[in-house]
Amino acid sequence: MTETAASRPEPDARRFGGLAVYGERRTFTMLLLGFASGLPNLLIFDTLSAWLRDDGVSLEVIGFFALATLTYALKFVWAPLLDRTNVPILTKWLGHRRSWMLLTQAMIIVGLWAMSTLTPQTQLAGIAFFAVAVGFFGATQDIAIDAWRIEAADDTRQGAMAAAYQLGWRVAQIAAGFIPLALAQYYNWNLSYAVMAGLMTFGVLGVMMAPREKKHIIRPIPVEDIPSRPVFEKIEWVVRLGLIIFAAFVIGTGLTDKPDALLWGGGLVLSEGARAAITATVEQGGLVGVLNQLGYVIGGFGLLAVACWPIPRFKTRPGAYLAGSFGAPLMDFFVRFGKLAGPILALICLYRLADFVLNIMNPFYIDLGFSLIEIGEVRKLFGVIALSAGVFAGGWAVARFGLIRTMVIGAFMSPVSNLVFAWLAAQGHDLGALFIAIGVDNVASGFAGTALIAYMSSLTSIGFTATQYALFSSLYALPGKIIASQSGKIVEASARAADAGGPLSGLKGLFANVPPGTLVEGAVKSGVTPAGLGAGYVTFFLYSTVIGVFAVLLAFYVAARQPRVEADYAAREQEQTP
Repeated sequence: MTETAASRPEPDARRFGGLAVYGERRTFTMLLLGFASGLPNLLIFDTLSAWLRDDGVSLEVIGFFALATLTYALKFVWAPLLDRTNVPILTKWLGHRRSWMLLTQAMIIVGLWAMSTLTPQTQLAGIAFFAVAVGFFGATQDIAIDAWRIEAADDTRQGAMAAAYQLGWRVAQIAAGFIPLALAQYYNWNLSYAVMAGLMTFGVLGVMMAPREKKHIIRPIPVEDIPSRPVFEKIEWVVRLGLIIFAAFVIGTGLTDKPDALLWGGGLVLSEGARAAITATVEQGGLVGVLNQLGYVIGGFGLLAVACWPIPRFKTRPGAYLAGSFGAPLMDFFVRFGKLAGPILALICLYRLADFVLNIMNPFYIDLGFSLIEIGEVRKLFGVIALSAGVFAGGWAVARFGLIRTMVIGAFMSPVSNLVFAWLAAQGHDLGALFIAIGVDNVASGFAGTALIAYMSSLTSIGFTATQYALFSSLYALPGKIIASQSGKIVEASARAADAGGPLSGLKGLFANVPPGTLVEGAVKSGVTPAGLGAGYVTFFLYSTVIGVFAVLLAFYVAARQPRVEADYAAREQEQTP
């Protein structure tokens, strides 16, 4: 019988109204591991860009360093390695998942410490190398942490574990965004990164405190009946791995909407004409640009499938290994959920879409007339508190009401909370309204994020945990990253339509009594009237709400069928068990 996160028994998590899960050792451990996960992410680009600019590096070169963060979006490519490979010596001592966590944390510490010994003006290549290395091992650490979290607790505790992870991650983002800048201001950047390397020891402490995962299985890939062909296999491995790497760069190009990854990955293989064509298609705007992005992502996944596909009518060991490593986790998922697998994947992709399209919020707040100080205080201080409350509530809800019910509730929260921003637009420059809007949205986002993480965790199987969850976590952000590129265009197009007297012109009446100065400067920049710009923003927030309705409908559809599908599969497995 296939063992999933849902099939492992635990003591009742509903004790004390579901709050007992927050007092468990695993939950506190998850807080430390979440901190270790969040720390390197910001240090390899956002904070690093401040260091590079402070030392006189050009913006063009700094932009190239964004490629270091691409590893986080592509971690599913090497996730099977963490499912199938033990770490010598460490695995016997710590267990499968904890050994990978400790190894990657050690490499992150070494990478950050190495960066602290270099200077951008004379050793930029070295900093770039270690930034990419920290990004790679940071993403790999995330794979191991997610897999441990899923395998170390049952479904009822996944909400609390996800909540603790997110809270630790947020604290790390604050630390990585403030402490290095403060130390650089009064001392130097080298000390900043040395201190950051030291803070990674909180992750090491988390690994030492973490109990072993309950069970880990390395699923066998039978190759005994395939004849060994050493020379041919070496050539085949080089070709297949090269194609996998190239596929990753193609996917990365679609995800980032920048040609740098593919141009760099193509190296000398791509001709000047091919390089020019890639640049032109990636940088094209409008709907065609969105379709081009989607095309790169789909094409990249197609190349990845080809790289892992066995050679027809000719069995080889590399083909068997890659098919087993990448194909078997997918096959397991589709076998367990059958016809419901497609709707579940669609739900994962659409669940947070209503949130992800809101990538123009800072310009929105500025257009309403809020100062940078007001925006910073509300978003970064009060907003973090509200988000933490939502995360905590999501973890409690999973333990109290169950995973499926919490998932459905979370599906409602994101689109409904977007309506609050339409209301804020009509209030104009009103600080109290800004507090309300950001508070409601952040509580909803924290709750929905926790619900989705817990839900995706429940879909994995023992032995495939790292691969399946890495794929799910990459898929859920994919549509938002692509569609969000059109957000600004939707606002301005809607504003022009409202000014032209079309159906949207009726929304302009909402802005008859807004405070003076609201939307005035933004309207000048966009070439529309202030009321027209307000109508554009309202239209955009209504559009984002409608997008979220699809996730709500899918959530109800899946919730009504998934328990029965899982029960039927468990019954079939029981019948086949001798």
